[in-house]
Amino acid sequence: MTRELVWTGFISLDGIVDSPGGTTEGHPNGGWVFRTPFDPDSYSLKGEELQETTALMFGRRSYEAFASVWPQSDDHADYRDLPKYVVSTTLGADALVGGWGEQQILRSVKDVAALKETDGGAIFIHGSAELARGLADADLIDRYNLLVFPVLLGDGKSVFPGRARDEQRLALRESAAYPNGVLKAVYDIVR
Repeated sequence: MTRELVWTGFISLDGIVDSPGGTTEGHPNGGWVFRTPFDPDSYSLKGEELQETTALMFGRRSYEAFASVWPQSDDHADYRDLPKYVVSTTLGADALVGGWGEQQILRSVKDVAALKETDGGAIFIHGSAELARGLADADLIDRYNLLVFPVLLGDGKSVFPGRARDEQRLALRESAAYPNGVLKAVYDIVR
């Protein structure tokens, strides 16, 4: 049995995942998540994910962004001791953050495929749009956990491949709508 690989994140109505928390990545409308009125119920998916997350995966840029905040964040304390995998062809082991659990650098999509064949539970990918697109193209993503925010950004990074794959369909597992306009949408990949 293979481990499930889940991409989770915030996404705009027009499918953009670029810079939800700020302008660091350079999107002119960065920080769009915080322009939506806060409703704790609309973030319940994040709490649900904690129950099944056994490891985290990041691309290099997302790793560098999260590793500068999450190890000290009380909001992310449950992630501290989980294994973390960074998919990068350029990151050196000396760039890994100490005190943030076991960390391993994977150099290729082939390494990710091999990891999926190991024992263990679900691996969650946070951020890392470019990585997610590459893994989707390699048919390695198993599920998308989306919080869709009521904003239109027009352009920016998307997590989905540029074209639909004929052999890959999305099946809605669960959804919910919240008063602040956020939608929860969990999709399984049907093979």
